Amino acid sequence: MKSFYSWYKQHITGAIFIGLVLGILTGLFLAGRFEPVLTITGLVGGIYMNALNMMIFPLVFCSIIMGITSIGNIRTTGKITASTMVYFLCTTALASLVGLIIPRLIDLGKGVTFEMSTSDIQATEMTSILDTIENLIPANPVTAFAEGNMLQVLVFAVIIGFTIMAVGDKGQPLLNLIDSIHEICLKIISTVMYFTPIGVFCTIVPVVESNGTSTIISLATQLIILYIAFFGFAFIVYGLSVKFLGKGSPVKFFKAILPAALNAFGTCSSSATIPISKKCMEEDYGVSEKITSIVIPLGATVNMDAVSILMSFMIMFFANACGVNISIGLMAVLLLANVLLSIGTPGVPGGAIASFTALASMDGLPAGVMGVYISINTLCDMGATCVNVIGDLSCCAVLKDRIKLDSRTDH
Repeated sequence: MKSFYSWYKQHITGAIFIGLVLGILTGLFLAGRFEPVLTITGLVGGIYMNALNMMIFPLVFCSIIMGITSIGNIRTTGKITASTMVYFLCTTALASLVGLIIPRLIDLGKGVTFEMSTSDIQATEMTSILDTIENLIPANPVTAFAEGNMLQVLVFAVIIGFTIMAVGDKGQPLLNLIDSIHEICLKIISTVMYFTPIGVFCTIVPVVESNGTSTIISLATQLIILYIAFFGFAFIVYGLSVKFLGKGSPVKFFKAILPAALNAFGTCSSSATIPISKKCMEEDYGVSEKITSIVIPLGATVNMDAVSILMSFMIMFFANACGVNISIGLMAVLLLANVLLSIGTPGVPGGAIASFTALASMDGLPAGVMGVYISINTLCDMGATCVNVIGDLSCCAVLKDRIKLDSRTDH
């Protein structure tokens, strides 16, 4: 039994692909018949979705606090940390902007129709930007959690995170408690993720049964466009950053980081790629260990540029496909929420699911889009993790020469 568990854990990605393919084939085969089978798959899919949604709000809340306080724990490194955070926040904001503008320009999802049930989670009401700003701070945080107001939960998490940093040692007991809750949330979601192949199968079957081959074609098109955006952003933004900010060679940079990028693509984990990332930058690109020991672990926590692109693309795609209007004001709020959520997205496989759920709840998207997204999450996650790691390493390359100057002044 233990050997099977180990084998299954190592091949979970392949099992998800199998679940996706079988779900598509089953949905096409069941079109218009075998209602009892659809009822069962709907029931199992609903249980799976509820198990995931159960921990989303506490996970996002705790992850953002842990991300903020981890930045505070290394603030004594001063210049390196400050420069790293400025770089990460700027590229994340740019990635979110790209992810919102491009799908809107090309009307991504227009002409696609998904037949889904109405969302059980109500969107945050946003009649104007002024109303949104007025309601940012929750008068009752418990109510914000109970009503599913993700924007208020995000702001409350930011307030708690910075306050814990401000009070110092006296805030450590609360931080320890939040850290424990965070680990429990991750463990629960990691356990639920073992059932993802079954969950993917059961959630994709009714969607394909209702929408037919158009669903498959539209999702495949979405993935192609998404990957073009991913690697276009990496080569243009990170390449130019290395050239003009780091005064280095983009060709040398991309050649040096190739092993780390491929490992990130295969494992879907920026955290698991940290040792390889450090080796690539220190041995192959000549970056000081003083930089890599701060930038790379910090990047695995807070730098989620590709996740920002992914979330923006998916939200706009599903909004257009489901007939949900995304106003300019809501786009601005999504941009801010995307940047905040990037801090709280775990650098592990499936970490983006929490972010997507948070943004989907803000937009009032139908609950069924979660099942569709989860069915292609691994395909999205592979490219997103790869680009995130490239972003971490581009920051190391940008800071390379500056640290050399600091080292001379130290002596």
